[in-house]
Amino acid sequence: MSASLHETEETTDDQPELKRVIGPKLLLLFIVGDILGTGIYAVTGNVAQEVGGAVWLPFLIAFAVATLTACSYLELVTKYPQAAGAALYTHKAFGLHFLTFLVCFVVMSSGITSASTAARAFAANFEAMINVIVGWFGGTTYEAPDLVITLMAIGFILLIAVINLRGVAEGVHTNIVLTCVELSGLVLVIFVGVYAMSQGRADFSRVVMFDTAEDKSIFVAVNTATALAFFAMVGFEDSVNMAEETKNPEKIFPKIMLSGIGITGLIYVLVSISTIALVPAGELSEGAPLLTVVRVGAPDLPIDQIFPLISMMAVANSALINMMMASRLLYGMARQRVLPGVLKRVLPGRRTPWVAILFTTVLAVLLITFVSRISNLGGTTSLMLLAVFTIVNVACLVLRRDKVDRSHFKTPTVLAVLGAVSCAFLLGPWRDVSQYVIALILLGVGVVLWAITWFINRALYARRTYLKDPTELE
Repeated sequence: MSASLHETEETTDDQPELKRVIGPKLLLLFIVGDILGTGIYAVTGNVAQEVGGAVWLPFLIAFAVATLTACSYLELVTKYPQAAGAALYTHKAFGLHFLTFLVCFVVMSSGITSASTAARAFAANFEAMINVIVGWFGGTTYEAPDLVITLMAIGFILLIAVINLRGVAEGVHTNIVLTCVELSGLVLVIFVGVYAMSQGRADFSRVVMFDTAEDKSIFVAVNTATALAFFAMVGFEDSVNMAEETKNPEKIFPKIMLSGIGITGLIYVLVSISTIALVPAGELSEGAPLLTVVRVGAPDLPIDQIFPLISMMAVANSALINMMMASRLLYGMARQRVLPGVLKRVLPGRRTPWVAILFTTVLAVLLITFVSRISNLGGTTSLMLLAVFTIVNVACLVLRRDKVDRSHFKTPTVLAVLGAVSCAFLLGPWRDVSQYVIALILLGVGVVLWAITWFINRALYARRTYLKDPTELE
């Protein structure tokens, strides 16, 4: 979540405030850029392996679930236009400080797992780009060992930390460039599909064919694939966390968020159809599935030589935004004195939370090192956010009793109910058990940090550990 902007002189924290820099165009690019990227570029092959040719169906269902939840977010962010997002809504609805903290830490952790997924995907495409360059000079193809891929991913996440340290404005303007690049890559995949069809190389009959594992029914396979495909739809919630760095959020959020989700949903369906029409599900690689599509669909065109670079920039965009959000969440919790105070330190010149950035970077490096499968990192991200989205949808219904003196977006009750039920359903046993383990470990880190802070507060300052003002959870 982003930093709160309007502290008074009476605050006990003398750290400088952050800047309000995001207008409608930047917000739309922020939403589209955060949703697009790692998900569709990295997990398309995994989704196809679950359902075969009907790879578009899980993306379509994930789009519907995301839209339901986005409507609840819109009601809440226009009703309470503060930067705290899900944590604020949880606290206002249920009034439980520890539950609010858990929601906040889970959102932060999901940003780190998402960025770690992006780092793995970046390394896979970087390897492909190296082979393209080697091919220009007549060299032989190089297949990097797992250790090299891991080191490349770590190097990438360290670069993201450097950009993040420079500040929100630099990060969001970098987002403009990267969003245009990743969007062009997906449009290119759609173009390749149309081109291949004109050349007689596309087989659209596969689009309606289910091909599941022998031990799975179609129902279970679709649920498993949707739970993973949902990772490709997350990102819209990050924009809510930028509320206090956005100009006139009450006016621009509804149309901008729904427009962003609609644009990405349409692109995903078209890309998934093009993908399966060109490449059978079993041949899609895990690391760079869309690169395989481009190579098969346009073998006579040099598109495959630039596509790894496009993919690298696309996943870099997702990593940048998610690491930006994660660091600001830690920053806010430290200011609320529910996490160690060192995490709230800000660079005087750049006004960025440098200790929080370093801490989230360390967690990302550990995930990259010990979790090698992209599907497990992406699946863990969707698992944690689905839990948060379930709570937010319920909070939207509970907070109907709270009246405010401003006009705001109001989602139909049935949509909020369907959002809560669908998100809770996708939390079921449709995914690899390791994803639950990773999520629990990250949650355990948060609980330990809370306990340490509670002890310090109690032993040294004789004060309670609680969220004094959730509206200032950055």
